[in-house]
Amino acid sequence: MKILKWIPNLLTLLNLLSGCFAVVYAVNNQIQFAVLFVLLGIFFDFFDGFAARIFKVQSEIGKQLDSLADMVTSGVVPGVVMVQMLLKSGNQEPINYLEGFENFPFLAMLGFAITLASCYRLANFNIDENQKENFVGLPTPANTLLIVSLPLMHAYPEYHYISYIVDNQYVLILLTILSCYMLNANIELFALKFKTFGFAENKLKYIFLSLSILMILVLKLAAIPAIIFTYLLLSMLSRKK
Repeated sequence: MKILKWIPNLLTLLNLLSGCFAVVYAVNNQIQFAVLFVLLGIFFDFFDGFAARIFKVQSEIGKQLDSLADMVTSGVVPGVVMVQMLLKSGNQEPINYLEGFENFPFLAMLGFAITLASCYRLANFNIDENQKENFVGLPTPANTLLIVSLPLMHAYPEYHYISYIVDNQYVLILLTILSCYMLNANIELFALKFKTFGFAENKLKYIFLSLSILMILVLKLAAIPAIIFTYLLLSMLSRKK
């Protein structure tokens, strides 16, 4: 049926729409709602590719749409969130763009380096033939989850040591630089793409998903940074075998 070929693109557009909502909330420093729509966008982002493979309707326009949608959800949003964190760490008020440049927080704008690095990664991903099965560099959705989860640590007083990170300007600058590097680093990471559901050929993915669910049950949203670092660690360990 012809309608089937539109389902993946519709899911991609829902990813983009979720990203647009997330941008609005992030700009207004309502990070909890921004995170909610980021998670929704990443959900759609995962299933658009899955639907395209199931219905065998992969297309060039779908590939381009996917990256364009990711540019908002996983490019603009983490940049805005990092800007907000840098503003808070520098004890500055939210930006009023109508007041001119007299008190413009140029240092906080460094957060948009994540947006630029994400854009470069997404463009490179579309032409890189080496990223068919696995990723080279940290995928933009994973990087976005890491960045947007950090402000949520304030909701968990028991993780005050993580709260120190989101309140320290120098740590945030270092994290921004590290994020930009990891997005485009020549490091191979496994992709959560299932061609079959057998355990033998997907052992690493099932181990990762099991550990992720366990961490979420124990740590709740505070598990997100741990999940991203677990993903990096498992990928690197699997490459050494």
